[in-house]
Amino acid sequence: MNRRKNAAVALALVLLLGGCMSDNGINDPLPRMSREKAEEWGKHWVESMVRTTKGDTLPGTLQAHFGECTGKGSETAEDGRFTLQYNGRARLPRERQAEAVRALRDELKSQGFDIVGYREDTTVRPAYLVDAQHPKDRQFVSAGDLDNGTFTYVVNTPCLLPPGVKQQQF
Repeated sequence: MNRRKNAAVALALVLLLGGCMSDNGINDPLPRMSREKAEEWGKHWVESMVRTTKGDTLPGTLQAHFGECTGKGSETAEDGRFTLQYNGRARLPRERQAEAVRALRDELKSQGFDIVGYREDTTVRPAYLVDAQHPKDRQFVSAGDLDNGTFTYVVNTPCLLPPGVKQQQF
């Protein structure tokens, strides 16, 4: 039992700290995490982004959306693998949004993320936007303004396999 607990802690640390997850082949081992732990992890990330931008989470806006995993060649499995999109919204006045998106971009860079989209342009919507992906674990995060007083935050996981399930091979 202690061995399982240690393995679960190790996986959580790998995911939280941006550890390596292979994307070299169709049957590479998937990271393991229960839906409950994935939801906790997604919530942690969204709340962390809200704190970084100094926003105030809007009640009732934190939501988890689970989806099926589809492979690069459109393969689907029956082993219970899933993806998670976790999102939330926060109050963030327009006059603080440029500073907020810069702070989040800088924090994500410091954690090893590649910035794949960034904008500060008040002539378009969203005016303030940052999109980032971790180069190894394929986690994707995004944040941007919805309007003059609201920011939205999104975390997408790669495919996750529930603990104790044998990974289907293709």
